[in-house]
Amino acid sequence: MRIVFAGTPEPALPALRRLIDSPRHDVVAVLTRPDAASGRRGRPEPSPVAREALDRGIPVLRPSRPNSPEFVAELSKLAPQCCAVVAYGALLGDALLAIPRTGG
Repeated sequence: MRIVFAGTPEPALPALRRLIDSPRHDVVAVLTRPDAASGRRGRPEPSPVAREALDRGIPVLRPSRPNSPEFVAELSKLAPQCCAVVAYGALLGDALLAIPRTGG
């Protein structure tokens, strides 16, 4: 099953890892919040979910406006069958949640 995983903080990692490691699933992309300033110098750092996805070679999407028509169109091109959302950190609109063929 083609899955887009939406999550940001460390508590979302067990669910992401389980989906990635499952032979029945294909995580085609990870949707996470944009990089945020961290540490003393305030340098932008990727979220824990983004780091895990990048380490495993999965494309990472970091939209500042996930409900924009442009991003919804971009996500549609991935043709996900399902979207798994675990602690993403923003409300996802109806247009975005209607993309997966198996439900939102």
